[in-house]
Amino acid sequence: MGHQDRLWPQQNCKGRRCLDCLGFSSPGAIGSNGIRLTTMESALTARDRVGVQDFVLLENFTSEAAFIENLRKRFKENLIYTYIGSVLVSVNPYKDLEIYSKQHMERYRGVSFYEVSPHLYAIADNSYRALRTERKDQCILISGESGAGKTEATKKILQYYAVTCPVSDQVETVKDRLLQSNPVLEAFGNAKTLRNDNSSRFGKYMDVQFDYKGAPVGGHILNYLLEKSRVVHQNHGERNFHIFYQLLEGGEEELLRRLGLEKNPQQYHYLIKGQCAKVSSINDKNDWKVVRKALSVINFSDNDVEDLLSIVASVLHLGNVQFAADEQGNAQVTTENQIKYLARLLGAEASVLREALINKKIIAKGEELVSPLNLEQAAYARDALAKAVYGRTFSWLVNKINRSLAYKEAEYPSWRSSTTVLGLLDIYGFEVFQHNSFEQFCINYCNEKLQQLFIELTLKSEQEEYESEGIAWESIHYFNNKIICDLVEEKFKGIISILDEECLRPGDATDMTFLEKLEDTVKNHPHFLTHKLADQKTRKSMGREEFRLLHYAGEVTYSVTGFLDKNNDLLFRNLKEAMCNSENPIINQCFDRTELTDKKRPETVATQFKNSLSKLMEILMSKEPSYIRCIKPNDAKQSGRFDEVLIRHQVKYLGLMENLRVRRAGFAYRRKYEVFLQRYKSLCPETWPTWDGRPHDGVAVLVKHLGYKPEEYKMGRTKIFIRFPKTLFATEDALEIRKQSLATKMQAAWRGFYKRKKFRQMKHSAITIQSWWRGTLGRRKAAKKRRAVETIRRFIKGFIYRNHPRCSENEYFLDYIRYSFLMNLKRNLPKNVLDKSWPIPPPSLVEASQLLRALCMQNMVWSYCKRISPEWKQQLEQKVVASEIFKDKKDNYPQSVPRLFINTRLGNEEINTKVLQGLGNEAIKYAVPVVKYDRKGYKARARQLLLTPNAVVIVEEAKMKQRIDYANLMGISVSSLSDSLFVLHVRCEDNKQKGDVVLQSDHVIETLTKIAMSADRVNNVNINQGSIKFTTGQGKEGIIDFTSGSELLIAKAKNGHLAVVAPRLNSR
Repeated sequence: MGHQDRLWPQQNCKGRRCLDCLGFSSPGAIGSNGIRLTTMESALTARDRVGVQDFVLLENFTSEAAFIENLRKRFKENLIYTYIGSVLVSVNPYKDLEIYSKQHMERYRGVSFYEVSPHLYAIADNSYRALRTERKDQCILISGESGAGKTEATKKILQYYAVTCPVSDQVETVKDRLLQSNPVLEAFGNAKTLRNDNSSRFGKYMDVQFDYKGAPVGGHILNYLLEKSRVVHQNHGERNFHIFYQLLEGGEEELLRRLGLEKNPQQYHYLIKGQCAKVSSINDKNDWKVVRKALSVINFSDNDVEDLLSIVASVLHLGNVQFAADEQGNAQVTTENQIKYLARLLGAEASVLREALINKKIIAKGEELVSPLNLEQAAYARDALAKAVYGRTFSWLVNKINRSLAYKEAEYPSWRSSTTVLGLLDIYGFEVFQHNSFEQFCINYCNEKLQQLFIELTLKSEQEEYESEGIAWESIHYFNNKIICDLVEEKFKGIISILDEECLRPGDATDMTFLEKLEDTVKNHPHFLTHKLADQKTRKSMGREEFRLLHYAGEVTYSVTGFLDKNNDLLFRNLKEAMCNSENPIINQCFDRTELTDKKRPETVATQFKNSLSKLMEILMSKEPSYIRCIKPNDAKQSGRFDEVLIRHQVKYLGLMENLRVRRAGFAYRRKYEVFLQRYKSLCPETWPTWDGRPHDGVAVLVKHLGYKPEEYKMGRTKIFIRFPKTLFATEDALEIRKQSLATKMQAAWRGFYKRKKFRQMKHSAITIQSWWRGTLGRRKAAKKRRAVETIRRFIKGFIYRNHPRCSENEYFLDYIRYSFLMNLKRNLPKNVLDKSWPIPPPSLVEASQLLRALCMQNMVWSYCKRISPEWKQQLEQKVVASEIFKDKKDNYPQSVPRLFINTRLGNEEINTKVLQGLGNEAIKYAVPVVKYDRKGYKARARQLLLTPNAVVIVEEAKMKQRIDYANLMGISVSSLSDSLFVLHVRCEDNKQKGDVVLQSDHVIETLTKIAMSADRVNNVNINQGSIKFTTGQGKEGIIDFTSGSELLIAKAKNGHLAVVAPRLNSR
């Protein structure tokens, strides 16, 4: 793969003043000779603030403090990725850095490893390109302690391949299944621990198969050492596996009813031991939806899902099975309801299951013996069954996923069916707890093997590169942890062999007898220690049931308590028989009937793990590895917090300092001649600006000019090797100084060239535009003249033939005349109904003009009417009635036209309350003050005239003097002069009436209009020229004589008539 031939640029600098930001050498820039310029060297100028992005370039590389300080600098700047040669060190930021978008993926896609910042995507892309170009299987090993980000790193790498790899319908299906297998495996294999809310409690190795086009076409997953003990026990503050809580929180009511479950996790003994059912950072309901969707994507049928969830529910019910001792001390089941649920969910007979939980079947000399269990043994049997059911179901689940990911070779022609494989190993890191047991022993043994593999492959890669470049290989001294691996796995003498021997031997074997046997067998081993073998000082820190191993990463003390039980992982025979007879298809597949007939004792857990680890080593040895070491910055899961003690602990247990020491044992920096010369040629006059000879010769001239000492570098066949980082730093600093003068010269030359080029372009453009514009103007002018001549010619000809019938000679003229009239009409339409103006139409449009005028008037009237309010409409109606009665008949009518009629001239407060009470429910429509003239002496008396819906009422203060119903009102008389007298003629047959009433009102037109309209006597208003006769009662008549004069005068005449003199206001 050429892992050592790599340059690493600075992480996204976010505005930092590195050379990248100043634009001198951006990632992926192309040099004059077509060679890409690198960015790692550019980033070195910011090393004082953000550290170096490859630990190999640390000057004091043996110092753990310098190593951690470099990590701190980068972490503070949100630069979470750093290299140790080809190894990526990743620090969990505990926040979203927004560096995983599709744009970031495209930035790393197909780009050489050294052209971009340290990133997961750089490792992923480099492995993928090597897989395609070299057709050699690759693998990426991801390790670190719980909470360091291993699972997230695996997801990000899979997402990168899902986005960047070639696409087809079949490939899309595989991509979806690869991605969706993660939430399913996390649900069944991850749990909340004290260190991590989504901790993987199993090791996972995933192979992704790629076809000849580089598209993912299949996959396969291997799982290691599931923490089955978590099913039955959790430490305080921890949870069981996620799937239990997701099912209870997100499961539909009908589903939970079928499974016999309640939503409350507190109801289940296997879920309450950690006292942490709810976690703020986990949304079990949403996660349940994701898991259900994922199961359908990876080819689970509804029946498969139902069977699988039945097993999950059965584990919860199994935890609720309780026992009580009978008189003989034998266990008896007390929770019969749970047995019924278990029988239904597991497809087993209730009686068989009950008996299997409280009895142990032993086969001795061909005979079956049934031995009852005490309470402790029954509880052990119950928990063993729960662990076995869940553990085997998890293995079945992985196999089911593998079948859905299997590569279908038949879909491709034989010459295309060859595939390459890229493996992802998400494995537990080195674990050291306050209490370390069998699980930590296995995990740390796994890490010893991986460290051994890593050192071997790293040294091999280094040695191969040195030999290919013709540089003498210098022997590197390092700690070879084979001695520890042998201590654990050696046949007959190793810890695993001794543990198995103690588990299998007859007699009363215990954890302490195992420890004693260890002390006897490996007591002289330098990496093994117990309380018995230790000196007086060391014994104070060790218990009698503990042993200590000196691992490559440090000392770890293990408690042997539970080693034998966990290694045996026994399940009583009758429980196996009950499960083998299960009708649940999954359980039936998990428990093979051959187990019952096989006389051979099953392998122990440690041996199984050792064998699977051996196979994993073979797999990894057959592939070209890449490494990702994950670090957790603090235990509180807080962003921005850097816990130096915790990180030093992880640096030690991940073996990072050992990795760095091996990588730095030779040359810290190596680069191809073309790349080195392209970057630094400006530092030597002989190589600047171009070098025409061989790159090897150019680099030789350059380093001679720079004054490199012979011990500082070596010249290989294709690369220059620099031993010390300080040599590279000095060269980079010299280049930084040189850039200032080069930049000034280059800027001046470029500005001159650019301005000259721009001037020539502008001049050419101006001439072109001017020429085109002059031609355009000339053509426009000529066309305009032609149109004008044609228009004038047609107009004149039309005028000559204007009186002829419509023809081709006059149609333009006539159309123009019509158009001109209509445009003139549009501009001069009448503004309102009183505007009578209208343009004179041409002869051909007379009829149309009349129709348009009528439509226009109608439209204005409609518009006017729509705008009239109800009050104004009433006003107009009264004015129209007044016009009909008085227009051209009454002398003072014109003066009343501009004056609005008032609804009433008297308010209720001006009318006596007794009058209002006398009217009762009758509303007053109109009230006005009037003067009444007596029938005999014509004496003037002040009165009030009220109009109600039914009558005219004459009121004197608090007394209603006369009420005239409209039915008895015969008519109304008024003179034609400008006086304000009027007479109400009353029917004589009405004995209640005293005769006609003579009244005077200052608002005579308004008053008479309202009386006429209210009494419906519009046609009974008489306007007299000389005199008015009226009835005074008892058949007698009175006369009012009207004459014109200079001023208004009303008096009784000598002849007994009422004489009225009124000035004439208008001539009629």
